[in-house]
Amino acid sequence: MIDRADYFAARLAYETDPSDVHADRAAGRPLVVVDVRSTEAWAQGRVAGAVHMHHSEIADRAPREIPRDADVVVYCWSPGCNGGVRGALEFARLGYRVREMIGGFEYWVREGYPVEDADGVHHRPIDPLTGIPRIRTRA
Repeated sequence: MIDRADYFAARLAYETDPSDVHADRAAGRPLVVVDVRSTEAWAQGRVAGAVHMHHSEIADRAPREIPRDADVVVYCWSPGCNGGVRGALEFARLGYRVREMIGGFEYWVREGYPVEDADGVHHRPIDPLTGIPRIRTRA
């Protein structure tokens, strides 16, 4: 059985959150952010700059489209969706360094980070229950 400290250390090694992903990108850390949701969900909006690859397509597409040495972050819709876990598992099976973005697209949006859709990149209002109003930087 894994002890508590090892359990939580492992979670931090394999999970990230919207705030950390945004900070990593703002600092210039090269991340490949992968949206594993359906095509319909992708069309409604996504993390700006994300790649769309449904979790069922990862085994086939990732080796051709994403460099093996990439730092990959996957996300699904929300904490109530396990698509991010499924996507992370597929990337891990292929040998990628991968983390799941907990909170998913829902919390990315609620924290006011850049969202992309057919109309371009924009910010939605910050949800005061999840995000802290801040001075925006372009990301």
